[in-house]
Amino acid sequence: DFFVLTLTGDSDEHRLSPAAIADVLSSLREAKSQATRGSVLITTSQGRFFSNGLDLGWARSAGSRSEAAERLNHMVDSFRPIVAELIYLPMPTVAVVQGHAAAAGFVLALCHDYVLMRSDRGVLYMSEVDLGIPLPDYFTVLFRAKIGSVSARRDALLRGTKIRGADAARLGIVDGVKGSEEELKDAGILLAEQLAARKWDGEIYKVIRQSLYPELCGVLGLGVSKPVLSKL
Repeated sequence: DFFVLTLTGDSDEHRLSPAAIADVLSSLREAKSQATRGSVLITTSQGRFFSNGLDLGWARSAGSRSEAAERLNHMVDSFRPIVAELIYLPMPTVAVVQGHAAAAGFVLALCHDYVLMRSDRGVLYMSEVDLGIPLPDYFTVLFRAKIGSVSARRDALLRGTKIRGADAARLGIVDGVKGSEEELKDAGILLAEQLAARKWDGEIYKVIRQSLYPELCGVLGLGVSKPVLSKL
């Protein structure tokens, strides 16, 4: 019942280029089309990074500042449907963050229902304030929806704090930390097995998730589905 989405590539930064964004989106839609009761999505990666965010190198290679800005805006717009798919996916989702998750990589992790992280390696980092790049509206709304602590959001978004595993767990950003890659992998599988064993109706699960984040659904241009109470 598991769908395992693993970010791979020649560079272990797993930058979200237009091609990578398209591949991730296609994979999520494939998982959605095959979902059954008890399905669970696990997202992870290989190497030192979970994802180092949008491919700024590709944007900067455009040749001029205006063209670079156009490329960056294109990636921001292209990444939005990934966030939407994860909010609409009819199954529980688990991000197993075994390395650094920066900018859109942090956002990608935060889109999942559960986030697990290593305590010995990797940070969560929103680099936009350091790079001088404004935040897309749906990034900001996602942080408000997913991180309850005002000071944690402030430090992440306005201070560019690099948050390690233990602090992320203390702040309620992640659901657990493990001391090694193997322990983290095992914890992710165990959590997925526990979720899959409940055999929930994926469409109902999706509707309940949507109802938790109405502002985010609105910014993403998604209507909140109305549940069909067919089993009463």
